[in-house]
Amino acid sequence: MNACLQYGFFRDPARRPLVVGLALWWGWLAVAPSYREDWLLENLLVFAGVPAFVLLDRRVGFSRLSTLAAFLFLAAHVYGAHYTYSEAPFGFWLREVGGTVRNPYDRLVHFLFGLLLALPMRETVARYGAAGRVWTHLSAWMWIAALSTIYELLEWAAMLVVAPDLGIAYLGTQGDVFDAHKDSALAIAGAAVTLAAHFLFGRRT
Repeated sequence: MNACLQYGFFRDPARRPLVVGLALWWGWLAVAPSYREDWLLENLLVFAGVPAFVLLDRRVGFSRLSTLAAFLFLAAHVYGAHYTYSEAPFGFWLREVGGTVRNPYDRLVHFLFGLLLALPMRETVARYGAAGRVWTHLSAWMWIAALSTIYELLEWAAMLVVAPDLGIAYLGTQGDVFDAHKDSALAIAGAAVTLAAHFLFGRRT
């Protein structure tokens, strides 16, 4: 524990509120989730993602903006995990406002996956030697596309192997046979927005 606290990720004063805030948010939403088994499956992303991000930061040195983006995505995911994505109250509000048939919260979070994680992905690709700005941004976009698709496959596999009884409740398809395709497309679109904006207006790195 002391070694972790001595590491720069935790010593950065700008990051401490993010770490504490996410921990408190997660702890609050860990109490009495709608479906405990679904919550556990959904939180595998948090249990694996946070340590992976911290360890990768040792090599990449993520910017504060990228760290904020990653933590915002996890906060949105944790909220959905508490209720299940198809029953998230914020999604029902969006449904009323937008006049949609389904609860769109899962669509929103998949879009945020690309929109928010594209920045740390771009920094990772840049750190490991992609040649030129164009290729760096394009590579980051392709990585987001690949990871969003892989996540859909892992989600399906986890449902079959770990909790087949959860079925559609875990997958959250809400009757849409093309749900996985649309989720991946939204993640890809979100990444395109962020990376295009960074390419046009960001630092020339």
